[in-house]
Amino acid sequence: MANEANEPIGNIPSPCVRNCCLDENDICIGCFRSLSEIVHWSQASEYEKKETLARCCLRSKQRDEI
Repeated sequence: MANEANEPIGNIPSPCVRNCCLDENDICIGCFRSLSEIVHWSQASEYEKKETLARCCLRSKQRDEI
């Protein structure tokens, strides 16, 4: 979620890099979030956001290995 100046509200900003395109598994090739994670980001708790970011990091590393 962001305020009127598009600044993140809360301690964990969205990992969105404005390169939104889903792959065949519905994973964004820009931020590595699933479609579900993207949709629920603004309602997620700090803990859930940290868990999502950890999964994104893992997905990014897996993609680099391909």
